[in-house]
Amino acid sequence: EVQLQASGGGLVQPGGSLRLSCVVSGSTFDDYSIGWFRQAPGKERERVSCIDSGRDSTDYVDSVKGRFTISSDSAKNTVYLQMNSLKPEDTAAYYCAATVLSFCTGYGPEEYDYWGQGTQVTVSS
Repeated sequence: EVQLQASGGGLVQPGGSLRLSCVVSGSTFDDYSIGWFRQAPGKERERVSCIDSGRDSTDYVDSVKGRFTISSDSAKNTVYLQMNSLKPEDTAAYYCAATVLSFCTGYGPEEYDYWGQGTQVTVSS
């Protein structure tokens, strides 16, 4: 069974940066697309970014393009989300999740089979 462990959240001022990490275990790393989702209070969970390391494919929601970068290290079975120029509206619980759908074609949370626990990101002065 695939297990995911997310970490790296925290409190940061607007304009600051954070790097989230998601360690994937229990399966071959390249067999899954790994997505980062976020959910703010009262809002639906949305996919922020995704990477299919085996096919060198990435995707971003429009609101984070140019500010967030997703990457992976297969030797460490870890996916990273580098978040720069953070805004208060980025405040949310962030989750990593895995899907067998390739090329990051799974956009909704219902298409992801395995989830890590959330890590809170708070952007505030």
